[in-house]
Amino acid sequence: MRENLTRWFYQAMGFQNGLARTQRIESISKATKLNKTEPKEESKPADQMDISTDVKYISWLKEHPSALSSFEEMMDEAKGKWVVVFLDYDGTLSPIVNDPERVFMSDMMRSAVGDVAKLYPTAIISGRSRQKVYGFVKLDDVFYAGSHGMDIMGPAIQANCYDGKYQSKALDQKGNELTVFQPAHDFLPSIEKMLNELEETTSEINGALVEDNRFCISVHYRHVLQEDLGLLEKKVQALVAKYPDFHLTRGKKVIEIRPSIKWNKGDALVYLLETLGFTNSSDVLPIYIGDDKTDEDAFKVLKCRGQGYPIIVSSNPRDTLASYSLRDPSEVLSFLMRLARWGEVSAV
Repeated sequence: MRENLTRWFYQAMGFQNGLARTQRIESISKATKLNKTEPKEESKPADQMDISTDVKYISWLKEHPSALSSFEEMMDEAKGKWVVVFLDYDGTLSPIVNDPERVFMSDMMRSAVGDVAKLYPTAIISGRSRQKVYGFVKLDDVFYAGSHGMDIMGPAIQANCYDGKYQSKALDQKGNELTVFQPAHDFLPSIEKMLNELEETTSEINGALVEDNRFCISVHYRHVLQEDLGLLEKKVQALVAKYPDFHLTRGKKVIEIRPSIKWNKGDALVYLLETLGFTNSSDVLPIYIGDDKTDEDAFKVLKCRGQGYPIIVSSNPRDTLASYSLRDPSEVLSFLMRLARWGEVSAV
């Protein structure tokens, strides 16, 4: 029954083929290319640091091998299963830049994500507001989850195990019916108050940027002088102390204020899998690619389920629950292009 429902969903959403039906896979032979230090006249401390970093990275790769060089092995496991793709945005589909308002994805990346979304259910789960991420991506065949998964526009099927008051019907740009799920909706009035207070209290700190991400607030300090960081931190902490239902988290050059509810990117992943018809399914293979600490919650879910591929985007060794790695968005692009090509070959 569930399998028939899932097959119907794939056809209704226009996915060309989510199930591999052939043993033929393109021959792909690409090993991870590590950055090598250019030879210099004299051995210098910088050289030693580069060599040390490369050695550490090579060692780290043994635990988190490249998803590019491991692609054929990974796809062997995908045969006979329904592939579902989850993607972070900043640092994954686009590079990290100084201005958070100009984190644009390339046309090639947009095309690759679009090709993947035609073959498999695909969702972008970001800390940005859902509307802002859609404005960057501009693809209608993709599900969007903003505010670290607290604002999801997903499949039309409503999940009975989630509070119905936080689920509502909506239409996408093509007129397709979807469900919007916002488990932190009750916090919006407080968030708006905090946003106004925060913009006022941080206005005197040069370089501080307050970003409204709908169900969370991001305070960017990439351009704040070192001597002003302590003051910014105190102001943010003082504000959050007045709102006991909120807490602070940290990302790359950003402090985030989030509602204190048990909900993160991992929960968003589970919600989307359930509304796609894959509750407790053994024949689904989720792929999650992300670069941030918040993506670790999704990696943890896949590890606990014992299925799928959590892939970290990082050019430096770091603690992670991911099974595989990609160095940067350019390698993410290569992986997505291969995944789309593999799906097309499998459909033949």
